[in-house]
Amino acid sequence: MTQASSCKMPDVLKTQQGQDRRVGVEIELSGMSYDALVSRVSGFFGAKPRLVSRYVTEIDTAFGTFTIELDSDPIKELDLADDRLPDSIRDIGGQAMEVIDAAAERIVPLEIISPPLAFSQVHEMERLVEELRLGGALGSREAIYYAFGLQLNPELPDLAPSTVVRYLQAFAALYEWLKARHQLDISRKFTTYIEPWHTRYTDRLMEDDYAPDQTQLMRDYLEFNPTRNRALDLLPLFAYLNASLLGDYVQDPRIKSRPTLHYRLPDCDIDNASWRFSSVWNDWVVLEQIASNAPELEELRALYRERRKLSIHNLTHSWQETVSQWLHSKGYV
Repeated sequence: MTQASSCKMPDVLKTQQGQDRRVGVEIELSGMSYDALVSRVSGFFGAKPRLVSRYVTEIDTAFGTFTIELDSDPIKELDLADDRLPDSIRDIGGQAMEVIDAAAERIVPLEIISPPLAFSQVHEMERLVEELRLGGALGSREAIYYAFGLQLNPELPDLAPSTVVRYLQAFAALYEWLKARHQLDISRKFTTYIEPWHTRYTDRLMEDDYAPDQTQLMRDYLEFNPTRNRALDLLPLFAYLNASLLGDYVQDPRIKSRPTLHYRLPDCDIDNASWRFSSVWNDWVVLEQIASNAPELEELRALYRERRKLSIHNLTHSWQETVSQWLHSKGYV
């Protein structure tokens, strides 16, 4: 399979307005200096980097603007040349910054943030990941204190509550399967920012007749999940739909309003030669396909509800195993 064809496509590629659906990609990594990463990415795209601020660089490409940054606001904003600092501190500023830079680049993830890419363009991320691997990029497994992720921000086909609910139901059903495939490193398993949704919420979500309007959909979720720290984070979407209602539950300046889901679960295992961006993407496409197939989504939901009952089968078979068998029987994997 060629790199250009390794990323599968879902059936629904257009929004309700007839525009290409798009996805933003965020990759955390280490193993390279900041300057080396900027050089590698700009060279890959044949584009000139533009320094925006300390540890934030933009690269204008044919696909849009990629951003490279050190994923730590205090370090990005640190300025030892600030004339408000004592002269004794400013005098050693250059040496101090060299020490800080060296330490930061070892323990703070570097991050690549793509522009919104048309689904048909995501194979470029497959090519970029391979280029970074060749350049010495490291992922989560390299050290216990690394907990690097690969995050997807897929645009929804439309924002009708019924459409959003289908995607959430598909994710709730597939969570254990996705986790087993893409959340592999122990360092990320010890973190709290990729937690599953609260069980009481998923039980409500998977009810046979669950059909909320937008306000009820948001309230149901936020009652049990008022945090960004979820494997599928809905707060950016809710900020786009109704920022005022979201503010009744969560006040966090890091939330960015956008008409997308925020899929945070997968590890970045970039230095593993058998790991591919397309592996993460193609499993997301499985979720896409189920969300757009009403009969099969209902069948999977029925299996989920049956799983909540006490039985010998449920005691001797995991939900992950049940989902894997179901996906295989339907030809998804």
